[in-house]
Amino acid sequence: MTTLLIIFAKEPVPGQVKTRLCPPLAPEAAACLYQSFLADILEEMRGLAGLHLALAYSPADAQAFFHNLVPAGVSLFPQEGTELGERMARAFGWGFAAGFATVLLRGSDTPDLPGSVVRQAAEALAAGQAQVVLGPSPDGGYYLVGLRSPQPDLFRGPAWSGAAVLQDTLALARRLALAAHLLPPWPDIDNLDDLASFLARPHPAPGPGWRSHLLARQLLAGGAQASRAAQQ
Repeated sequence: MTTLLIIFAKEPVPGQVKTRLCPPLAPEAAACLYQSFLADILEEMRGLAGLHLALAYSPADAQAFFHNLVPAGVSLFPQEGTELGERMARAFGWGFAAGFATVLLRGSDTPDLPGSVVRQAAEALAAGQAQVVLGPSPDGGYYLVGLRSPQPDLFRGPAWSGAAVLQDTLALARRLALAAHLLPPWPDIDNLDDLASFLARPHPAPGPGWRSHLLARQLLAGGAQASRAAQQ
């Protein structure tokens, strides 16, 4: 059966998403930028043949918002669990229970992640090169994880807010006798330094991340103009 790709996403409510970009962005602007992340991700991921797309949303009452956001054919289901590891494990359980042979899960902080990287993850699992695939982030976490079978124990143990999530997960994989394959590193956009690095790289339309790049520039320029006006 085709590979399932699950996107983890939050409803872009001001003050609840991308808060580490505030300031310089206002909470409303940060939420708008995060919604642009989601649009870029959905656009790029929809172009991947042989993958079924699903979106796991939070909070549980955000179904109406995401129903209007996602294209036809994208499955929707709420994230379940009290902490990130439990929510991820349950999302994988949902995918495997639906009959998919391989399941990928990616976050929504990498709007410019190319589909080719996700394709590489699917192919590594399908070819039997590994039982788990991980995409390292420079902050010590990972932007994508893929599995060939449910592995709930893989998500028990890492300190999810720490800088050793990837290394802790690799250690758990070794303990569980799971061969791991690492994808190319790719940076998240969590804080202003991350956003500056993102803006320093070209993102021409219609490539991955193009609308987020354009909007971020507009929002930052607008904030700078407002700050200058306030000082006059």
